[in-house]
Amino acid sequence: MTLPSGSKLGPYEIVSPLGAGGMGEVYRARDSRLKRDVAVKVLPAAFSADVDRLRRFEQEARAASALNHPNLLVVHDIGSHEGSPYVVYELLEGKTLRERLAEGSLSQRKAVDYAIQIANGLAAAHERGIVHRDLKPENVFLTKDGSAKILDFGLAKLTHPAIGAVEGSKASTQNVPTEPGVVMGTIGYMSPEQVRGQPTDHRSDIFSFGAMLYEMLTGQRAFRGATSADTMSAILKEEPPDLTRARSDIPPALAHVVRRCLEKSPAERFQSARDLGFALTEASGSSAPAPVRFPGRRPILLPAFGAALLALVAVLLVANLGGLRDRLRRGGATSAIQSLAVLPLENLSHDREQEYFSDGMTEELITDLGKIRALRVISRTSAMRYKGTKKSVPEIARELNVDSVVEGSVLRAGDRVRITAQLIRASTDEHLWSESYEREARDVLALQSEVARAIAREIQVAVTSQEKSQLVSSRVVDPEAHRLYLLGRYYWNQRSAAGFQNALQSFEQSIAKDPTYAAPYSGLADTYAALGFYLLPAREALPKAKVAALKALALDGALPEAHESFGNIAGSYDRDWSTAEKEFRLSIELNPSYATAHHHYSLLLDATGRLDQALEEAKRALECDPLSPIVNNLLGLQYYLLRRYDEAIAQYRRTLEIDPNLGVSNIELGFVYAAKGMLREAIAVGEKYSATATALRARGALGYFLGLSGDRDGALRQLEGLQALSQRQYVNPHHFYLIYLGLGEKDQAFAWLEKAYGERSAIFQQFKTDPVNDPLRSDPRFADLLRRLGLPP
Repeated sequence: MTLPSGSKLGPYEIVSPLGAGGMGEVYRARDSRLKRDVAVKVLPAAFSADVDRLRRFEQEARAASALNHPNLLVVHDIGSHEGSPYVVYELLEGKTLRERLAEGSLSQRKAVDYAIQIANGLAAAHERGIVHRDLKPENVFLTKDGSAKILDFGLAKLTHPAIGAVEGSKASTQNVPTEPGVVMGTIGYMSPEQVRGQPTDHRSDIFSFGAMLYEMLTGQRAFRGATSADTMSAILKEEPPDLTRARSDIPPALAHVVRRCLEKSPAERFQSARDLGFALTEASGSSAPAPVRFPGRRPILLPAFGAALLALVAVLLVANLGGLRDRLRRGGATSAIQSLAVLPLENLSHDREQEYFSDGMTEELITDLGKIRALRVISRTSAMRYKGTKKSVPEIARELNVDSVVEGSVLRAGDRVRITAQLIRASTDEHLWSESYEREARDVLALQSEVARAIAREIQVAVTSQEKSQLVSSRVVDPEAHRLYLLGRYYWNQRSAAGFQNALQSFEQSIAKDPTYAAPYSGLADTYAALGFYLLPAREALPKAKVAALKALALDGALPEAHESFGNIAGSYDRDWSTAEKEFRLSIELNPSYATAHHHYSLLLDATGRLDQALEEAKRALECDPLSPIVNNLLGLQYYLLRRYDEAIAQYRRTLEIDPNLGVSNIELGFVYAAKGMLREAIAVGEKYSATATALRARGALGYFLGLSGDRDGALRQLEGLQALSQRQYVNPHHFYLIYLGLGEKDQAFAWLEKAYGERSAIFQQFKTDPVNDPLRSDPRFADLLRRLGLPP
């Protein structure tokens, strides 16, 4: 019923009606206590018995009362009068956005101004766990002083059950579920997930915002059909007409913001209203650097690097300098981007203790981008060599043979993480795109995936539906578990005994924090596998590696690292070569730029005698990681196994230019010298490295070289030294085997091979093809060992 003027609702006296909607009637009223005019919304008595409608009305009041922001309607009070609940709001003077749009489209400047305000209001609501779910022009009010305020949280969905009542409010917040299949919202502004009746989150509001901004700029609805069903179908299947065609004065940067809001998949939209507001500010032409604002904390101003970067972003996106964005979108044979390198992200905290975090985020961004088959992405090892470099982007790109480079920064403060990334065309050093993203630390996986998807969109690279699904991460991760995982990878990449031990500890702590997080299990598997090759008996370390790899796969079957880890164990430990090959292929399918998978697949092809294929796979690994010493070493090994000794020598020397102290390359170069009869050079290498960190392998090699040269006493001295060491630490049987082989003592050589076979040592990956073993090939015991290893004769 309509309340007449003079009616009393507690201390509020009705002055006149203001309007009515699905959630009740609104009146102008006078607050007799504070002597001010207010707006009062009353649920009609006829509907107060409707439990669902009453619940939604109370929910609106509680949701709105929990918010305090200049772009949100202020709630003063809530009460009930004669069985009819009411809520008291601030009284606004002006008109709704719908009323303003009835007069025609807005100017670009005014539309963006209102849009930024609305985005700021949404951000405040979303950060309190409140989703509007019915954002439309009728629910935005434009005041006479130029402010925009969001109205009517009557359909708001509270997504954080833990959020309680704000101080001074009269009711606590509760989580009110929406039944699957229930469609809530207003047709024409609904998100695709609302149309389907699926669960929604804050990204649904971002879609509705995009539809509203499109209408503000063009005067036309983004989605309109002859019937409601036609409109819903358009939301699900069609794209609105291009904004730049509708209005020639709309810059591509602003059109890009609207288009991204209207992505059909929530994962493709802006992932927060805060990021949306930031993008709108850039697109508006403002070059003032914005502070990084973390809720509940003082603003942290970006350092000079960040400020300059943001200013550059604004100029590029809005002015479209040199037509960079247009030329990039046009593509073509001369401008297409098919390869890129992610340079080490700068640690903006300037705390050296946080370096592992920025390095880890660099590696994970590389991993995400590497999942796109049409894009060649340089691996971590090569990219990290440019940390702190003063080389120019074109110079780096030439060295890595890439079309483009991604630079950026990471800032972690409290429970928030911000990544700023920019894409640069390598040949001209042109900045093509830049954007900043901010999330809670628990959403860091989604943050990484969003940055990778944005880069893929900007370079217009072909992304399959499977790759799109791989690039969507909605998994929430315990921030401490993620931090410990990155710390573990940091230690693992040191490839030292102390590094491996620290990595084990970090991965295990990460798992304890979040046992459902797959990545640290993969890290654990890689660490035990490395220990089983370098420092521990394989039968002690590799079973632990296998358990960890299988657990990682059980938790995340799409994790490329887990498939690679399991493939490595299946081949080197289980000698299940077919399973190993299947796992390596799957890892490469999931991440075609994963150099480690190409590397280990190349070694498996060696094991099965497919040397030409192994060489090609080694070259693919090198394309992905051109400055990695160990990958360069792999190519030298393949030339050696093919008996292309001069090419092997040249490749090992190239490897040693990258890392002169890489012991494995020096020792393997010694084997090439020995194969060519250059025993003096081989012995010199063995003597040099027998006193270094690679002493065990060097001693076995030196004993082999001395035995070949006829220096039996020298070979026996190396043998005695290894036997003495074996009393204090693990010594791989392969080292003893080599010395006896060099001495020509085949029975002893086979005896040590049997010991290695019983230990399930990883040495047999090159057993079939290694020129060292040529003197044994005619012996029936060699063929028998191949058979037991499951290798073709």
